[in-house]
Amino acid sequence: MRIIDIPGRSTGSPKRRGRLLALASAAVAGALALTACSSGSSTTPSSSATGGAATGTLTVWHYFSDPNQVKLMDEYATKFQAAHSGVTVDNVYVPYDQMNSKVIAAAGAKTGPDVVVFNGADAATLALGGALAPLDSRWASYSDASQFPDSVIHKVNGKTYAVQGYVNLLGLWYNADILSKIGVQPPTTLDELETDMAAAKAAGYQGITLSGLPQSQGEWQAFPWLSASGFTYDSPDATALASGFARVRNWVDKGWLSQESVTWDQTVPFQKFAAGGVAFAENGNWQIGTAKSDAKFNYGVVPLPLGSTGKVYLGGEGEGIGAFSKNPDLAWQYLTETYLDKAGQILPAQIVGSIPSRKDSAQDPAVTGNALLKPFAETITKYGANYPAGNIPPSAVADLQLAVGQAWSAVLGGQKSPKDAANSAVTTLKGLLG
Repeated sequence: MRIIDIPGRSTGSPKRRGRLLALASAAVAGALALTACSSGSSTTPSSSATGGAATGTLTVWHYFSDPNQVKLMDEYATKFQAAHSGVTVDNVYVPYDQMNSKVIAAAGAKTGPDVVVFNGADAATLALGGALAPLDSRWASYSDASQFPDSVIHKVNGKTYAVQGYVNLLGLWYNADILSKIGVQPPTTLDELETDMAAAKAAGYQGITLSGLPQSQGEWQAFPWLSASGFTYDSPDATALASGFARVRNWVDKGWLSQESVTWDQTVPFQKFAAGGVAFAENGNWQIGTAKSDAKFNYGVVPLPLGSTGKVYLGGEGEGIGAFSKNPDLAWQYLTETYLDKAGQILPAQIVGSIPSRKDSAQDPAVTGNALLKPFAETITKYGANYPAGNIPPSAVADLQLAVGQAWSAVLGGQKSPKDAANSAVTTLKGLLG
């Protein structure tokens, strides 16, 4: 399938925080310089603890349902098992919206997984819930620690609890065949995007897919459009928030966006885009593998057209050790030989399309030679935002994401007006932010 890469016109570069610059330099090295259940294991102690070979089962909890992300988990299991003949890696699927509660509940019973692969923004929720083991001593002695920017190291109250093996973020996928039929180029402004969606609708296509779930996945996908209207968590403003809500609700009213989006996680919208009847999809670099395997049309990606105030979260999964892992030494070996390993970080780039977090891995040809990663790398420097925002207290992150996600979903689903949803959400946010 031919991949179309048509860079968009620059809309300006917003101001970025210092730790964001570190992430950008790691993610866009080289040619991308232009530029998010079972109980615990039943293992014997690892070789580092006993001097002998490790044996038993290492349990890894994750929430992936996308086939390529599941394949990555399987590849990591195979990689680790090949190096440790006495070990079996058991990848256990936990639904996204149940991960935090199940890990915390397991920790309350002094059990749980050896390794947790979770939404990086939820590090505070899991750490404060007693579900993650601190990594400070292990990280301090890890010889490759200097390869990782501070922005992918998750600390809560001064302690390190997780590290990201890659970076994920959102871009604007487009069906190049549809755009050719309606005679337009990939949009570089919000006005162009809406004009293009109207033309696509008139030609019998859907305009865009995205997630409207009433939780953190919805907040993740809402934030670019809300920030494009001037909304920030530094100073939550109900008028700006209502403006962002109203814009996207208008897409539903005009038939460009399905109201069913309130039931879609981030996997479903891209499956619908890959089926071929939709002009655009707000979705991530991790869908590159799915696009390659499923899309039977020409496609490409450009940065989301967000104007001068728009922001895109720099996210990805955090990887940590369960607080009650029966074999934390073996769990650490797993992490350093898979997610944190130089060669191991190339697998997400090849299989899924995720950007390595290590500086050296980001220079690999698998990254620098991938045309589809270039727009995402441009987004890092143009629109990149810390995930979660730095001013949000760790204990408030989950509640804040839920409040905005629920408001977003209520507006897209027609249960609340943009103004009412915004006023209610901002009242909640001000209380959470103090």
